[in-house]
Amino acid sequence: MRPALHLTVVTETYPPEINGVANTMRHLVAGLTDRGHQLHVIRPRQGTDAGSAADPHPSETLVPGLPIPGYRGLRFGLPVFARLRRLWQVERPDLIYIATEGPLGRAALKVAAAHGIPTATGFHTQFEQYSRHYGLGLLAQPIAHSLRTFHNRSDATLVPTSELRDRLRAQGYTKVQVFGRGVDTQLFSPTRRRAPLRAQWGCGPDAPTLLYVGRLAAEKNIALVLESFIATQASLPKARCLLVGDGPERSRLARRFPQFHFVGAKVGVELAEHYASADLFVFPSLTETFGNVVPEAMASGLTVVAFDAAAAHNYIRTGDNGITVYPYDDLAFVNAVVAAAQGMKNLLQYGGKARATAETLGWDRVIDTVEKCLFDVIQQRATAAGPQRLAPTSQ
Repeated sequence: MRPALHLTVVTETYPPEINGVANTMRHLVAGLTDRGHQLHVIRPRQGTDAGSAADPHPSETLVPGLPIPGYRGLRFGLPVFARLRRLWQVERPDLIYIATEGPLGRAALKVAAAHGIPTATGFHTQFEQYSRHYGLGLLAQPIAHSLRTFHNRSDATLVPTSELRDRLRAQGYTKVQVFGRGVDTQLFSPTRRRAPLRAQWGCGPDAPTLLYVGRLAAEKNIALVLESFIATQASLPKARCLLVGDGPERSRLARRFPQFHFVGAKVGVELAEHYASADLFVFPSLTETFGNVVPEAMASGLTVVAFDAAAAHNYIRTGDNGITVYPYDDLAFVNAVVAAAQGMKNLLQYGGKARATAETLGWDRVIDTVEKCLFDVIQQRATAAGPQRLAPTSQ
């Protein structure tokens, strides 16, 4: 039986914030805690902390932060070097998992190296791709170099898919391993379908409801979502189109497209009911390292139309449990959405098989893989250091 570890997770986003990284960190902390490990979370204080119903975790250190440009309501952590030194001198963790590459994450990596503490970093966001959507294309290469340098200084870089692992290795990343993703199939389920919710959207029994879930921002390829919705309603006037999420584009788009339902961000059971009450999930983002919303939609029994990348590449078999389109072929994507919406019987068939696929994607399997990786990193460090410290400090 493996010994219990004292682990620290450093992340600039965590529930109750709503995004893929926060969701993944919630599952990681809960899963490792359930296995008997001692978890400590270090993160910036967020405006959403007061009165939140965030999942409890063993212990937490909140640090100062500043607002992230373009991400209303979120803050990045300041590089609190002295505080991290004091914290880890008093209670040295066996390993530090650094989820984000911001100032707080970079400070944590530097302090951990100075103290000889093993580290693993997570590659959760493709910042060099995001930069192209915010007029910072000239910075894409410097950002890519900075990210590679950051991750190569850790003992392991964990990524969500083998596809991304291979691409990063080709770009000069070292020690890259796959930390997959799971989905909660009890929360996200076809049983959450609600007729009253569909009635609010004006959905008839034979009219498809198209759904997008995610941030309403340029990097998510929202323009193609809307183009697909417009084309579908031109072919099927009774179709309804729904966007769940918030972001800098929401107000402007809601004014411009009053025929679509912009319902804001949803979480928990309410989010699950929105998924299950739709029929077709439309997700054309090409900036995802994974895309948690894809398996969530599949678990909810929806047909997914997505580009053949990230989670969709891993889990969707076109013509069987969903539909994928070659990346960047916008016309083919729109045509695929329209064709799917026209075939309600196929939507039911694909959705049933999508649910069956999602049922194989439990978080237990993912946490098992991460746990083994963390033990391997600690053992490799101990072996390199010599026989004086071959076991974790917390047992």
